Amino acid sequence: MKNVGFFGSIHFKFVMVYVLLIMIAMQIIGIYFVKELEVSLKSNFEDALTKRVSLLVYNIEQEMSRDSKEYTDGKTPTGEITTIIEGFLTEEILEVRVIDKNKTVIATTSANQDIVGRKTTDEMVLRALVGLDYNNDYIEPDTQQRVRVMTMPINANNFSDQTIGAIYIVASMEEIFSQMRIINKIFATGTILALCITAGLGIFLARTITKPMKDMRKQAIELANGNFSRKVKVYGDDEIGQLAVTFNYLTERLEDAQATTDGERKKLASVIAHMTDGVIATNKNGQVILINNPALEMLDVTRGTLKNVNILELLGLEEEYTFDSIVEGQESFILDSSTRQLPFILRVSFSVIQKESGKIDGIIAVLYDITEQEKIEEERREFVANVSHELRTPLTTMRSYLEALADGAWEDKDIAPQFLNVTQTETERMIRLVNDLLQLSKLDRTEYQLNMDWINLPDFFNKIIDRFEMTKPQHVSFIRNIPKEKLYVEIDTDKITQVIDNIISNALKYSPEGGKVTFSIDILPEDLQLRIRDEGVGIPKESVKKIFGRFYRVDKARTRKLGGTGLGLAIAKEMVLAHGGDIWAQSGEGQGTTIYFTLPYDPEQEDEWDE
Repeated sequence: MKNVGFFGSIHFKFVMVYVLLIMIAMQIIGIYFVKELEVSLKSNFEDALTKRVSLLVYNIEQEMSRDSKEYTDGKTPTGEITTIIEGFLTEEILEVRVIDKNKTVIATTSANQDIVGRKTTDEMVLRALVGLDYNNDYIEPDTQQRVRVMTMPINANNFSDQTIGAIYIVASMEEIFSQMRIINKIFATGTILALCITAGLGIFLARTITKPMKDMRKQAIELANGNFSRKVKVYGDDEIGQLAVTFNYLTERLEDAQATTDGERKKLASVIAHMTDGVIATNKNGQVILINNPALEMLDVTRGTLKNVNILELLGLEEEYTFDSIVEGQESFILDSSTRQLPFILRVSFSVIQKESGKIDGIIAVLYDITEQEKIEEERREFVANVSHELRTPLTTMRSYLEALADGAWEDKDIAPQFLNVTQTETERMIRLVNDLLQLSKLDRTEYQLNMDWINLPDFFNKIIDRFEMTKPQHVSFIRNIPKEKLYVEIDTDKITQVIDNIISNALKYSPEGGKVTFSIDILPEDLQLRIRDEGVGIPKESVKKIFGRFYRVDKARTRKLGGTGLGLAIAKEMVLAHGGDIWAQSGEGQGTTIYFTLPYDPEQEDEWDE
């Protein structure tokens, strides 16, 4: 038995699964924790910044609302505003600008003082001048710092809707992300430590499981070798320990079963040896491993010549069959070993030896001497042949013509061929009659079964029509109104083919010169309806319902001339009814005839076959 490598062992898999589960759990916790912490820090930063900016807006509004005459000692509103915003600067606040209602920058903390006195076109400032706050985070291109830009309107008296200016502030968020980097580093270090500890625990736990399992593996190998004396060591009272106890119990039961099997084998060998029928057993390759004395006598062989002999070679079937075909078919075969002096016929029946898993382990062949049965069967066949021959013998009409010929009509060169032609026609008609009777006899049996199969009806119908189109009379044309979509029904294809053949044959028989035969399929709620219409002489209305009766003929003279037996539509009706369908006709004299028949149709089951 192949040894399991370390990376393929359950030991390694257990540790890996254990570590991966811990890693996934910690990652999920870490991602959630870091995400929530980042949101919390940003929210706190935004709240604090907003409060400070609101206070700054209030102070600047006071200065912008004062009259310039109120300033003394050379002070100006712009100077005071500049002083206020410079005092507002901290490590986080990178820049502050104040813009008046005319979109002019009146003060800034930026090193670039050239923008003071210039109008701004910044969209964020313009939105603030109409009374809208605006916040945005981005990475500053020069320093690659994460910053937040805020603009807030400056309203007159801080209570009215009149905007007298706007303030533009750039604040650094690097402190927040610096804290996040430190936290992530701490979390990563903790994760690594946790994984190391987890891996160690996993290895320890895996060993407590795999050690008893290795012992059980050894026990299984010993059992395979027939050693039932070894026992599995029980390490504890847990599930693994219970499994070990069960394994030891299994060993005891296997030992008992082995002893029982040996006893049954000996009994079976004794029964086979004393059977009157021949028995041959093979292995999975078809080689004979067991044969009893009756089989040796029937096949006229000795036990010593059967070493490594294939059963097909022993039975003389190697040229016609293979071992696989015997296994799949499991048919019975007749072996005729008769001589001129002594008949000797055997029937061989095969049965597959199959394991519980379904795997073929060999076959059993049983040989029966059926010489006497075949003799009786041959007599029965001869009797049936004689009776059939008598049934096919012409009756009244043929007898009359033959008597006339016997009385000398054969010498008349004009009459004799006519008499012979009538005799031949009647003979063929009687043969068809017997065949139809046999078919009806089968349909009448209660044990009659259909060989059902799912088929695409339009395709099936078209193929039958194609066959008739190759042999139809030239004066008849075919018209098809058959859907192109797939319509699946469950039918016995042989029987429905015979139904359609009978109907089309009748349509062709009665079609006039230049006539048309039309084929259609209609989709009904629970059925598929097939229609076959001809343009023949038609059927009187009083006879339409009778045409499916046995031996019924509308025009006996015409039917006799065309060779009909009066059983074709009766057979068709029995076959359609056996499928759960219905069949009927519509016709009138000189109007042609349409034969309808239906077959059960279930669109839901059709979907399964159309995939």
